[in-house]
Amino acid sequence: MNIEYLRNFVKLANYKSFSELARDLPISQSTLSHQISQLEKEFGVILINRSTKKFELTEAGAIFLEYTRKIIELFDTCVEEISKYKDVSYEEIVISASTTPGSHILPRDIADYRDKNPNVTFKIKINNSQESIENIIKNVADFAGIGNFINYNRDDFDFIKIGEDQLKFICSPKHKLLKSANNLVSFSELVKFPFIWREKGSGMRNAFEQQFPDYKRLKVKLEMNDNDSIISAVSESNYISIMSEIMANKAEKAGLIRTLEIKGAPVIVKRDLFFIKLKGKELSKIKADFWEYISNKTKIHE
Repeated sequence: MNIEYLRNFVKLANYKSFSELARDLPISQSTLSHQISQLEKEFGVILINRSTKKFELTEAGAIFLEYTRKIIELFDTCVEEISKYKDVSYEEIVISASTTPGSHILPRDIADYRDKNPNVTFKIKINNSQESIENIIKNVADFAGIGNFINYNRDDFDFIKIGEDQLKFICSPKHKLLKSANNLVSFSELVKFPFIWREKGSGMRNAFEQQFPDYKRLKVKLEMNDNDSIISAVSESNYISIMSEIMANKAEKAGLIRTLEIKGAPVIVKRDLFFIKLKGKELSKIKADFWEYISNKTKIHE
């Protein structure tokens, strides 16, 4: 019995989709299907009802899921206990994070921790805030870095504030809006130009909708789920968009875009950035140590 097959069965029960789980795992959908078939062959029962379009466990599958979770928990506990007798313990930490915390805040702390703990490897998945939260709920990531809790209850999570951010309007360095030396424009002028929107599930978009009700006046013409694509689209067109100040400042220094200040609204949107995990989730010694490390680093920077 392969423990990884069991892990993937539990993940599949959470995802309720072979294709969606395969997309987030380093294996193909056919390999995942083969693993489940092998489990069914080994136990001599059908675990998943394949006769309906809707994902559905059989009665045997539901029982198998209950015991599989216990087996995995026991196996992981066993590995942790046995590792105490090894000279070095190796472990992978998976983090799902939105762009700002995942690409601009967490990497420096991860690199520092990795230097001190070469036995630990990291995998960072860049997703939007909603997908990152879903990944820790589905147990395909240990931690998440987010810019917004979206529609989730923050009381369901343990979280560490790892930074603050503002959103800025951006445009091309050659845009018609750039008439004043300090890039100060009125919102009535701004809304005359086409706007690029982030996808639903983006923490940036969610914060913008919550804190800036005038967003409804913007002429939304495009929707993109990647900040680099937005920068590229804005830099050579008359489109405008919004972006994290951290990313916008770097793109502006590179000469790709310009940030805009809105008359009467020096701060458009301000948000906190968080490092989170499921509340009450038991962590291995290494993962608990990394969580504590991030917490302590944050206290130092306060």
